[in-house]
Amino acid sequence: MNWSELSLPITDPTWIFLIVLLIILFAPLLFNRLRIPNIIGMILAGVLIGEHGLNLLARDSSFELFGNVGLYYIMLLAGLDINMEDFKHNRKKAAVLGLLTFSIPIILGLIVNTSLLKYSLATSILLASMYASYTLISYPIVLRLGVSRERSVSIAVGATAVTDTMTLLVLAVMSGIFEGGTGESFWIVMAFKVIMIGAVIIYSFPRIARWFFRKYDDTVMQFIFVMVLLFAAAGLMEVAGLEGILGAFLTGILLNRLIPSISPLKSHLEFVGNALFIPFFLIGVGMLINLNVIFGHWGAIKVALVMTATALTGKWIASLLTQKVFRMAATERRLMFGLTTSQAAATLAAALIGYEIILPDGSRLLNEDILNGTILLILFTCIVSSLTTDRTARKIAMEEPVIDRDPDSRPEKILIPLANPDTVKDLVCLSMAVRDPMLNDNLYALSILYDTDNSKAVSTASRNLDNAAKIAASAHVDLKKLSRYDLNIASGIIHTVKEQEITSLLIGLRRDADSPILGNLAVNLLKSLSCEVLLSRLMVPINTLSQIVVAVPPKAEYEAGFSRWVEHLCRLSTSLERPLHFHAPQETIVILQKLLEENSHRLEALYVPMEDYSDLTSLASELDDDSLLAVVSSRPGSISHDSSFEKLPRLLGREFTACSLILLYPEKYDDSGQALS
Repeated sequence: MNWSELSLPITDPTWIFLIVLLIILFAPLLFNRLRIPNIIGMILAGVLIGEHGLNLLARDSSFELFGNVGLYYIMLLAGLDINMEDFKHNRKKAAVLGLLTFSIPIILGLIVNTSLLKYSLATSILLASMYASYTLISYPIVLRLGVSRERSVSIAVGATAVTDTMTLLVLAVMSGIFEGGTGESFWIVMAFKVIMIGAVIIYSFPRIARWFFRKYDDTVMQFIFVMVLLFAAAGLMEVAGLEGILGAFLTGILLNRLIPSISPLKSHLEFVGNALFIPFFLIGVGMLINLNVIFGHWGAIKVALVMTATALTGKWIASLLTQKVFRMAATERRLMFGLTTSQAAATLAAALIGYEIILPDGSRLLNEDILNGTILLILFTCIVSSLTTDRTARKIAMEEPVIDRDPDSRPEKILIPLANPDTVKDLVCLSMAVRDPMLNDNLYALSILYDTDNSKAVSTASRNLDNAAKIAASAHVDLKKLSRYDLNIASGIIHTVKEQEITSLLIGLRRDADSPILGNLAVNLLKSLSCEVLLSRLMVPINTLSQIVVAVPPKAEYEAGFSRWVEHLCRLSTSLERPLHFHAPQETIVILQKLLEENSHRLEALYVPMEDYSDLTSLASELDDDSLLAVVSSRPGSISHDSSFEKLPRLLGREFTACSLILLYPEKYDDSGQALS
């Protein structure tokens, strides 16, 4: 494009994309300084460059395409971000809050919208549903202040699934009515299509995804595969006469358990969405906004104020009733209110779709006043949510007792020795799932080299370390690369453990049945080290596991490393959102239950009494190819050690060849009588 041909709005694709990228780059920097939520910042940037602002860009087909992708992307991430274990753990309370948070704003909204705003019944219903949904904008605040394990937080997070699903159903049905009709045959055909297509998606998507993730571990292929499922579900929902965002949200929920928050794939999905598609959508929404309409007459301001007041009132009443029903504290009520107040993803999606529905008389289902008011609704509710959550979370954090830590205890450090390129990804993913997420530098990878190694061996070792660091970095985890020359592998690992003060050692085992579970290397390490040792044999990627079965020997609670290995398995269960099945003596079960309760672990744990630890074969009926069996053992001389433990490796190698396995040796007291940590 020549400068002489420059005219507004700009139509050259290169310059359009450049301007959008500049907005995506600099808008967050500016609005963060002004303490304005990013979602509002992007929308305001769209207002500035749109036809009602500087008229730099026109909202052409490119914004419609990328905006549509961004809309689906928002709902996909919303489904992926729902903590299903939180919902299961507090399902009754979460369901009650979810139903109240949906129904009360709906009822209030219908009354206010029809009587005060004088809108039609259809418009009032859709607008009222927008008051009900919420996005956990302020959730990072409770994470930062360390109160994310409060039950009020779990309830609010779990209720998201109920509220957003029902809101999207209302949107989908209203959209279907205006695009398909209202006759009896319409409802019958629509119900049939929804049931059939919904059943196909719910039944087939998780199974296809589990198979694909097992067969192909390339992150790029996995990313494209998720995109295929996303648009397939959205397209099928549109075939059924519903809105595609319902299919996008459903895809997120169905893939939730297969894409853990610690996985590189989740990081890649968030990166692409937050860096490109979602900003495109938000900027495109802003280009529809006309500030002259908002501030030019009292009607638009009135709509915005009524929308905001109704949404806040409905959420407050829902939080109050939930508090009274379950006899919760006032601070818990305020925290639930703070978390459920902020409007964003589903609200914006509903507003835009309602705005684009043209009624028979030529008017829009949701008019321009409502679309503009939605922006102010999002802005005000996000501010109220952030302030309320921050103030309440700080108060709760100060009320909780400070845990006295042993001044001699060492911070957790996990070491992964690398040798086989085929096991690097499994080991790194497993280590990220069990590590303490509050520590940034607690993960180490080690390659051992001999003086006689040739350049090929050195290159392989370096490539393994680089690959491990790359996998960890893709999940935003720092991994320290260690490389050393030594006489043998065992000696190199032992020296590194002592030099770096490692607390846990994670070693990968070969998957073939002929390889011994406990080889010479493991035997030497167990004799020479006091730290926790985990020998892992993963037959499938950890995100495709279905359950974690733990076999615990008698007197395991008396070992020095008891609480550490329990914490590691709880983190694994929480990261993967998989249930923990403890098989242990009754005395140990009591201690396990108390420990999980004291640490406020929100996970699904089952306890099965098992007195005869030597009869592990009885667990075979409970295990399948998708299961992980974690067998807790101990070193000779330990309190819980038994002579039958010597047969464990052979038993596991012979009887449990199909399932994934972790043979766990807790840390022990050293010769001076001190625990490693």
